[in-house]
Amino acid sequence: MGGLRELTASFMVSGPCGVAGRDRLKYLTAQDEGVLRAVGAHQGALASRDLKARCADGLEHGAQTWAARKRELTALSSSRIAGAITKATHDQWALARRGQAAYIQKLAAGIKALRHRLSLPLGEKGTRWRERWEAERWFLAADGESGKRFGNETIRVTPDGEVSIKLPVPLAHLANARHGRYILASTAGFAHRGAEWADRIEANRAVAYRIHLDTERGRWYLTASWQRPVVQTARARGMIGVDTNADHFAAYRLDRHGNPIGGPRRFFYDLSGTAGHRDAQIRHALTRLINWAVRAGVAAIGIEDLDFTAEKTREKHGGRKRFRHLISGMPTGKLKARLVSMAAEHGLSVVAVDPAYTSMWGAQHWQRPLTTRHRKMSRHDAAGIAIGRRALGHPVRRRTAPPPHDRSDRAGHRTAQAGPGDRGREGTRPPTTDRPPGGPPPSGKRKRGTSASNTVRDAPSTHRWVQDSLMHTG
Repeated sequence: MGGLRELTASFMVSGPCGVAGRDRLKYLTAQDEGVLRAVGAHQGALASRDLKARCADGLEHGAQTWAARKRELTALSSSRIAGAITKATHDQWALARRGQAAYIQKLAAGIKALRHRLSLPLGEKGTRWRERWEAERWFLAADGESGKRFGNETIRVTPDGEVSIKLPVPLAHLANARHGRYILASTAGFAHRGAEWADRIEANRAVAYRIHLDTERGRWYLTASWQRPVVQTARARGMIGVDTNADHFAAYRLDRHGNPIGGPRRFFYDLSGTAGHRDAQIRHALTRLINWAVRAGVAAIGIEDLDFTAEKTREKHGGRKRFRHLISGMPTGKLKARLVSMAAEHGLSVVAVDPAYTSMWGAQHWQRPLTTRHRKMSRHDAAGIAIGRRALGHPVRRRTAPPPHDRSDRAGHRTAQAGPGDRGREGTRPPTTDRPPGGPPPSGKRKRGTSASNTVRDAPSTHRWVQDSLMHTG
């Protein structure tokens, strides 16, 4: 057998880190709209002035100039608004630098169109464009802050939907509530993720808000957004190992020690037909897989690395032609996006593992022991176990090497498969072999001494662990 390539480490796939929802602010009074326009125009002018100062600093910008701009804006608004404006200015400057080349090419055409539209009399074609141009430059946004009431001190939305704004100092005379706040006549409620939003504000966790005017429809909207904590794997709750195939997902549930629980599960799909049909098939299969994982009570799903990184070369997947052909024929982009986002919605982590040798080693070490009269095991089912064990940080093999001669059983068949107190753990076990099920028996006596090997082994777990007894359930 030739040398096998080195396995890459498993890694946690990054899930979505933020969400947002939007609701229309209906039944605003004329006074409400007047205040929103005044606040937006005032703070927009401050943001424009700050952007001008940032552009003047150019590459000489630093922490001291940033602090000076923030102090100047604080006197005209508040410290939170000043921080939000300077942060937005910095992001806008960085974006402009990245797109400078494209901007220069389009600058001449943009100036020509702008001069033409500004030259039009009021009411002529192009006036609506001017209104949209101005509305896009208003600044009616505020970052959230955990610990503050309802998660935002500047734009506050109560659980009942009451929307209030902390007015800047020059516009404090427009306030209709205490502490320089203006309460809108409209109430807000988020149909999308409303329960999640309500849980956050009642716990005073940070929620960012943005108010903007849709000039085409003449409607005001409120957008709420927040970040989600990164979901971490809880090994104590076990893992679902998933082997990806041309027409189905082969999944197996494992406990925290890497022992298979129950029987194999298969979730079929059909990748023929149109792109919409393939996408729907993948979505339905993933829905059934995730629902089963939730019912099983696990915290993570282990899956082969279906190009969760940008690398697609032969060096990434080695000589495994079947797997390379599989991922080239699957909508892996949609599969990755759907799996990660759908798993995050249910509090599940996704662990990507190196797909090398999972089918071969799974069949060698798990297919035969788990096959019974009432349970048929395929290589794909066994590969799901191998993937799950690798995602948990355990070796694929069922047994560990015997202890040295200074231990009690003198290099006997001790394994890590049975824990203390398990029935039959001291019984005689069949000798382990390196041949797959149905293969020819090994020649000669099994070697006990150490020798050089060209077979890559799974890296052992860095922590001490003891496995439960192997369960055979019909």
